[in-house]
Amino acid sequence: MQDVSELLKEVRRIQIFANRQVNDILAGEYVTAFKGRGMEFDSVREYVPGDEIRNIDWNVTARSGIPHVKKFHEERELTVMLAIDVSASGEFGTVNKSKLEAAVRMAALLMFVALKNNDKLGLVLFADDIVEYVPPRKGRGRVLRLIRDLMNVKTIRKTADIAKALEFVGRVQRRKCVCFLLSDFQGADCARALAVANQRHDFVAVKLYDPCELTLPDVGFITLQDAETGELVELDTRHPQVRLLFARNSKARGEWLESALRRSSIDRLDIGTDLNDKGYAQSLQRFFKMRERRQR
Repeated sequence: MQDVSELLKEVRRIQIFANRQVNDILAGEYVTAFKGRGMEFDSVREYVPGDEIRNIDWNVTARSGIPHVKKFHEERELTVMLAIDVSASGEFGTVNKSKLEAAVRMAALLMFVALKNNDKLGLVLFADDIVEYVPPRKGRGRVLRLIRDLMNVKTIRKTADIAKALEFVGRVQRRKCVCFLLSDFQGADCARALAVANQRHDFVAVKLYDPCELTLPDVGFITLQDAETGELVELDTRHPQVRLLFARNSKARGEWLESALRRSSIDRLDIGTDLNDKGYAQSLQRFFKMRERRQR
């Protein structure tokens, strides 16, 4: 566990980073990228020519003898859930941050965007099982509490079970929510679980990666250890065939994930450990614009 004073300083740094990035443009794009729960009844008023006949409130009309129509307003409030993979593979990082640190930065940004829209925020931390669950609530205090939880989290030396996390979100969150699933997706096949989960909720897959997971550099003999199983593998990266095989396997995993998300109609946002603070906001902004264009 981190020293309390250092933890509070880091929470403050992340809060400042997120507040600087969440400007009116970014928050506005979030509103258009994610729809509310729909149209909610507001009140009734007298009918005027041009009103939709299907909106006539026949009960009020019968009682008053004067045609009345129902008025509606869009219910904008969302429930936003963050489901974050804290398995040990998140400790890996060769550039600016580890994958887990990148997840914390992106999660903080999403929290402050949701806060600006007065949305409820909840958190699920998972590895092979559910590590922590914080039910959705509103307010700045909730955001700071969630960031502190993330800063203090310890990774679990187990393989992530994304299907179990998705099933848990579906069980505890009955009403439709927007769920950002932050993971490197290195666990077991979760394609079917993704399809089932997205039928009730609006899931977004935030794929965390490090550049060295995509291509293997030529650095001679290296020993790699699986952070979740402890398995050791020795490789001679001088051989082009070794690097080619590594790149092909990485590409195959990426294509599998892309295919699974496309079949489930789940949007994807890729976040690398090589991003700087401004890069998180730019990536999120591009994602919101993509969602808005697609919905149009």
